[in-house]
Order: sequence, then structure tokens, then C-alpha cells
Amino acid sequence: MPDYAHGTGAHAPDDLASLVGTRLGLVFAARDSSFLGAYHLATFPGGQMRIQPNTIPGDDGEDDLYTEDLPADWVLLLTTTDAEDAALAARLDALDGLVRVDGPA
Repeated sequence: MPDYAHGTGAHAPDDLASLVGTRLGLVFAARDSSFLGAYHLATFPGGQMRIQPNTIPGDDGEDDLYTEDLPADWVLLLTTTDAEDAALAARLDALDGLVRVDGPA
């Protein structure tokens, strides 16, 4: 199951959900969990996308980083698909301010 991770310091979570949703024709639902905190989720045939801040609630009451290699103020776009989707990856790579930080080459 290919996973793609993108990040940005240029967009807030709500703004990124709106941008990606408009460009890809997806509807992101706002969610909240004790593990991830506030995030946005969109599902589509063969996959899903989650947009969340890099900071997540820690067990000790302090925020932790979801991805330690990225700045705390970044927003993450995490995509999971059933099969590699080069066209989807290319569309995400082309979004202004979004940088691929992990995934199939």
C-alpha cells in the first residue's frame, strides 16, 4: 500500500483542505481525536488523505511532533492508496507550497 507524505509551512490546515479539495474534487471532513488532535479526512476510491498539523497531543499534556524531521509549525498531507498512483502524486507535487517529504519515487 503506497503512502505519500507532503508538508507545507505555507498553508494552515483548513486552507490546505480547501485547496486540495478544490483541485482534486475531494470533500474533507473535520475530525478530532485524542491521538491526532484536529485533522481533516477525505476518502476516495482506492485511498484516503489526511491533513493535520505536525504537532499532535502528547501523553504528558505537551505537544509531540508527528514527524520529527519536519518543523513543528508545518502542516502534513498524508495520502494512502491501494496502488501506486503516479498521476495523483504528480498533481500533489504541483500544488504551490506543498513539498513531498516521503513516498514512492
